[in-house]
Amino acid sequence: MVFDAFRARLGSIIGGFDAAQSHRRMRGFRATRAHVNTLIAASGETITARARWLVRNNGYAANAVDAFANHVVGDGIKPSSKIVDGAKKEELQKLWLAWTDEADAEGLTDFFGLQRRAAREVFLAGEVFLRIRARRAEDGLTVPMQLQMLPSEMLPKDMTRVLPGAGSIRQGIEFDGIGRRVAYHFLRRHPGDMTDPGMAGETVRVPASEVIHILDPVEAGQLRGVSRFAAAVVKLFTLDLYDDAELERKKTAAMFAMFITSPAPETALDPAEEDLEVEPGQVVRLDPGEDVTTPSTPDSGSTYEPFQYRTLLQIGAALGVPYGYLTGDTAKGNFSNTRIALVDFRRRISAFQYSVMVYQLCRAVWARWMDMAVLADAMDLPGYATDRRQYLACDWLPTKWDWIDPAKDAAAEILQIEAGLKSRTQAIAERGYDAEQVDREIAAERRREAELGLDFRRPGSPAQAAGRGSEDQGGETDPDDEDQRENDDVEDREPRPAEEG
Repeated sequence: MVFDAFRARLGSIIGGFDAAQSHRRMRGFRATRAHVNTLIAASGETITARARWLVRNNGYAANAVDAFANHVVGDGIKPSSKIVDGAKKEELQKLWLAWTDEADAEGLTDFFGLQRRAAREVFLAGEVFLRIRARRAEDGLTVPMQLQMLPSEMLPKDMTRVLPGAGSIRQGIEFDGIGRRVAYHFLRRHPGDMTDPGMAGETVRVPASEVIHILDPVEAGQLRGVSRFAAAVVKLFTLDLYDDAELERKKTAAMFAMFITSPAPETALDPAEEDLEVEPGQVVRLDPGEDVTTPSTPDSGSTYEPFQYRTLLQIGAALGVPYGYLTGDTAKGNFSNTRIALVDFRRRISAFQYSVMVYQLCRAVWARWMDMAVLADAMDLPGYATDRRQYLACDWLPTKWDWIDPAKDAAAEILQIEAGLKSRTQAIAERGYDAEQVDREIAAERRREAELGLDFRRPGSPAQAAGRGSEDQGGETDPDDEDQRENDDVEDREPRPAEEG
């Protein structure tokens, strides 16, 4: 303590960084030197509880969570296996798609719905847990495995102690002597769920190999997650109180239509009920000496909306969500600055998709699912034990971003492909699809169209011109048109029997 005071005194003498001084402007700035784990252990539960309250009761908070989850997951971050064998790859993708409907242990959603719920929880509580549940063969699942989602509150932050030997438990997570995660000590029931009788306070030790811990760490050495609302709770709650007070003030004032004053209130008769009712165009007769006045309509003032706008900008910055997505207000910006905000937001979302959702959740589920599929004989992959790394190779494809003018974006993408700036495979992957699967579907549709005599291609397009053969031979044609057609199709026609050889 004495050393800290001496160091502060020394800093004020030699000058240097204003941010480290204790002069008048910084006198009330007392920053803690505690590590983030200490702060989360002391305040994490309170922050999470307040964040959940805001999402339940504040429209801006609820909108921010939905906007984040919808952009991170959309309709799902989907895998595209890199298995070289096309038939094996298609079989594997079909098996995976069938299992996704069975993935949720609660049976409330599919695997992609679990992704969205996980994104919501990480934004709201800072973390979420998925417990891998192995199932029996008689359960009838495509692959005998399911996922159970556990909220942050199920792992007690106050469980910290030293274990016999070299291990320890820190905030509910068990570590070995070299700092590896060995197990998680979950509560058997949610501490705030009073509808679940019994087992209050009891914990169960779950091996770390059976748990997927999803969080977005912001500091080195961080063990548990912290809510994105941590920097926005105060302003969101205070703004909510201010709005409620403003609304209540105007509502109370609007209840009074008029005031009647009398020179002798002690002798005045009580007015009848119908005398107090006011209708449009009504003529009111008063007793001698009485006067009628109307209250002035309360105004929010010219500073109300600018104040709200600036406060919501700060809240949006704290949450990492653009103003338009936070409030649903599209009148504050033009196309250009709105698009700039969206580009920045989507870069943040893309970083979260790959560094958190794909790396921590999708890869772990895919690896365990592949192991279970092979062990349960649901999939035959020769040499899987020795070539496991090659079989696990996979690309994860998020949902494509949608812009306001998709026609222009599609045209720009076609130009990039034609100029060699990107491949068609890359363009399809950016849309969230697998190129090989799309090609197979297109080929199957072309065959079906030919069998049924259909052609859905745009008239005059190169694709339709290439598909034209001898389909017009039965009718009369203009000689000039026929000559032009011959010139157009000469390279695409199939050779006639007389021309072969």
